Amino acid sequence: MVLGLRRLWAARSLPLPGADPGETEAGTSRIGNWALALWLLLLTVVVVVPDALTGSDLPLIPLMVVLPALASVFCTVRQTTAVAVWVMLVVVGSRIASTGPFWDVVFLLGFTGLACALGVVACAARIRHATEVARLRSAAVALQRQILRPLPVVTRQVRAHGLYEPIEEDRFVGGDIYEVVQSAHGTRVIIGDVQGKGLPAIGAGFAALGAFREAAVRERELTAVADAVEDAVVRHNAFSAETGEDERFVTALLLGFDDSERVRAVNCGHLPPRLLCDGAASAVTLHRTSVPLGMADLSDEARAAEWIGFPPGAALLVFTDGVTEARDGTGAFYPLDERLGRWVGREPEQVLKALQSDLESFSGGVRRDDVAVLVLSRPLDGGSTAVPLGGVTRAGSTK
Repeated sequence: MVLGLRRLWAARSLPLPGADPGETEAGTSRIGNWALALWLLLLTVVVVVPDALTGSDLPLIPLMVVLPALASVFCTVRQTTAVAVWVMLVVVGSRIASTGPFWDVVFLLGFTGLACALGVVACAARIRHATEVARLRSAAVALQRQILRPLPVVTRQVRAHGLYEPIEEDRFVGGDIYEVVQSAHGTRVIIGDVQGKGLPAIGAGFAALGAFREAAVRERELTAVADAVEDAVVRHNAFSAETGEDERFVTALLLGFDDSERVRAVNCGHLPPRLLCDGAASAVTLHRTSVPLGMADLSDEARAAEWIGFPPGAALLVFTDGVTEARDGTGAFYPLDERLGRWVGREPEQVLKALQSDLESFSGGVRRDDVAVLVLSRPLDGGSTAVPLGGVTRAGSTK
């Protein structure tokens, strides 16, 4: 019998299949049963003993009504109910032999019962609200993940490994985007960051991604791809204005890879990439940076493309400002270039893993923006060994 009850309790304690961890956590207790019982007994003694000593001169027993309210903040509904029942028993027991006025005793019991009931109701409302928020948050993050392509992606010209970590906090859900598209004109890559947070930012990012996926295959010139994405963001902003939402812009970096040792780049107000080559990491200087997507009307200059070197064995690391704007406890920004030089020569997965771990340690686990990082290298030839990032390849060998 006891074994059966234990199995039933264990089954009830397990989260349902497919349940979001945030939803499950919303209904869990922040304090254990034994710790709760110990604190409840201690507080009861602290109130009841002085009340018995002072008598009717200074009644302290009404202070017990605070306990269900406190429990509703930290405990489950079941725990809060247990605290409420205990408080009622203590108050009733302390007033059974009371010689005070009858209506005073009735009023105290009624007030205690009301306070206990409100504590249980408040606990249930808190858990329900937290569960709904967690469900909405997980839905937004799931939508964000479905929009973006799973990594890694391998095309004829590029191996794209990546790291993507949405912030997963209500209003802080951001609009970082990336995409890798194989076309007849080579491989086109975009990484971008939508201005603002929340679901509207995700909508703007989806508009930009949809336009890029079509234009990357259709347009021969990389600047024409950028113009197509620009038009999509402008149309999205026009629709947003009609519905009362704020207009948004997108900082983006577009890259075009072919079979040469150079990469075509169109920078729309985004952070420059880092080149991992010959055992060193360096920032790539881009001389023709234009305004972000959605803001072309503010500039008289057309978007321009430029070439950057991409020698054999090299890799490009592109990222959003969730990396460079991560802060430590003192408010200092994350020193990407300093840390990146330590990992040159490692495989893409190892670089990303080291970066992810180092960011987590540097920020103390506190982030205020999404993190999106792509490591772009040449695809491996059939049967060849992996080339470390920043290494040099000669006749199929790895140095």
